[in-house]
Amino acid sequence: MNKLATLLVIALAACRVMAAEPAAESPASNAEGVDTNYVIGPGDVLQVFVWQLPDLTVTLPVRPDGKITTKLVEDMVAVGKTPSALARDIEQKLSEYVRSPQVNVIVTQPASAFSQVKVIGQVMRPQALPYREGMTALDALLAVGGFAQFAAPNRSKLIRTENGRQKEIPIKLGKLNGGDMKQNLALKPGDVLMVAESRF
Repeated sequence: MNKLATLLVIALAACRVMAAEPAAESPASNAEGVDTNYVIGPGDVLQVFVWQLPDLTVTLPVRPDGKITTKLVEDMVAVGKTPSALARDIEQKLSEYVRSPQVNVIVTQPASAFSQVKVIGQVMRPQALPYREGMTALDALLAVGGFAQFAAPNRSKLIRTENGRQKEIPIKLGKLNGGDMKQNLALKPGDVLMVAESRF
């Protein structure tokens, strides 16, 4: 009986230590290369990590309607939220079933328009590129194969939407060939890099 009581005390102490461990040791709230202010969009693949409850941890896509469904949380709106904001919302819903849930949301595959940079106009292969942290205009230009035959790179512009407003930033991409790195602007998710056409 004494042995059993001792084992019970040790087990209870171990449970208390585990419960006291900080959530910081769980995975980070964003995947490598994904900005912490990243805005979730349709098509993104998320891992919803519920600390110490592996049965509730799932990897799932954001549906076209902008929602996700987990085992205990149905039709939670994910679009337009940062991973940490979505994690707090899931915690609130899970608290109806689980005591003090700790949730992290990780964007494992950014795929939505919110996570892309579009390169259009007079380039070899106009396309949408997956955004990665630290991406620059030169990175995007190299990824699309450079300028097309009739490009006017010094009349290019970067179109960016901030706070619901669209603004155009002139960018002289032709000067990059001369080593003018001031033109190598840092890009943000949702940017559109437009290379102008020559005037004849």
